[in-house]
Amino acid sequence: MDYFFNFEKIAYLKDKKPEGCIICRLLGGDPHTTDTIVYRCDDAAASLNLYPYNPGHCLIFPASHVGDIRDLTEKERRSLDTVLDKVLGALDALYKPSGYNIGYNMGIEAGASIEHLHLHVIPRYPHELGVAELLGGKRVLVEDLSTSKERLLEALN
Repeated sequence: MDYFFNFEKIAYLKDKKPEGCIICRLLGGDPHTTDTIVYRCDDAAASLNLYPYNPGHCLIFPASHVGDIRDLTEKERRSLDTVLDKVLGALDALYKPSGYNIGYNMGIEAGASIEHLHLHVIPRYPHELGVAELLGGKRVLVEDLSTSKERLLEALN
């Protein structure tokens, strides 16, 4: 059986990381953190995933540092839903995906490499598996992160 390895993500997971939560640093405008935020409101924000599965792969997260969805206030939940709706509308308009994977990973064992609660929004397309994936074992992204950010910033703001 062949497996997909994203060696850049492996390096990210193994490398020494700065102190504190990456999402809290991102929200705080830390100059040592790549700014991937495409939308923000008082209680929530959306950013591009630094290691996307597909162009437009976003993370939506509360402004407060919580690790469990049950710790959110009702206002924070409504904000996350509002941001999700906005992101889906922008992704529909920009990328026209045929579907989405949307979900939380809560806890390291569930695949959460970031302890700050975040919702993945991954645009999906028919026939995603291509020749490069079959022969080279690599995913091909048709758009770089900076272009995705520029497009989503314009669509969401």
